[in-house]
Amino acid sequence: MKILIAEDEESLSKVFREKFERERFTVESVFTGDLVLASVKKFMPDIILLDIILPKKTGLEILRELKSDAEVKHIPVIMVSNLDGDDQIKESIKLGAIDYLVKSQHPINEVVEKVNNAIAHIS
Repeated sequence: MKILIAEDEESLSKVFREKFERERFTVESVFTGDLVLASVKKFMPDIILLDIILPKKTGLEILRELKSDAEVKHIPVIMVSNLDGDDQIKESIKLGAIDYLVKSQHPINEVVEKVNNAIAHIS
């Protein structure tokens, strides 16, 4: 399985990478929003973990782009953020995200479990 992690906090991105690699995922990481779409098209992940707050382009802008691109719109996206406002959650789901996780409320093992469950439903 392949996962693309779009997370600008390098320490958290490293923790995600290590954890998913231990779970036998192939991992690609990007740290700025402007690189996500090109990385998705090149890497073609099975799932995307997408932060809402990224430099150069927001997660919601990226999600809009992904879901309007016929080549990659089928790839499930789980949004992750420190923001827990209803507006961001509703907008993410409306735009096509399959889940929205608030980082402070979901330990890394739970994030991995949600990713594995999402992949099990599409496989």
